[in-house]
Amino acid sequence: MFKCIALLKGKPELTRDQLIEYYETRHVPLIKRLLPGIISYKRNFIQRDGGFEFGKTCDFDVVTEIGFADRESYDRFVARSADPDVARQIAEDEENVFDRSASRMYIVDEHVSSFDD
Repeated sequence: MFKCIALLKGKPELTRDQLIEYYETRHVPLIKRLLPGIISYKRNFIQRDGGFEFGKTCDFDVVTEIGFADRESYDRFVARSADPDVARQIAEDEENVFDRSASRMYIVDEHVSSFDD
């Protein structure tokens, strides 16, 4: 699987529960409708208690994982995201929930270890 990770910061006026509610009920359906080809779409909402921070505070609220069958599928996703109408719809929706100036997305290589041995 080809994968990217997005680090997203919620609008400061939203509570964690409001962020989760909006993302899950409004943003996810929009992305699924506008950007076919995603085979895995996971949202990991940060819990502020119980974490470890070494000299730096966490400046995002959600780690989103988006998976594709291969690089070509990802490239089609990027091209579709750049379509002016699609980009406008996504940006307008994100303005309701995210601090877009803090958004970051990275392509990653996932390595998984088994602990069954």
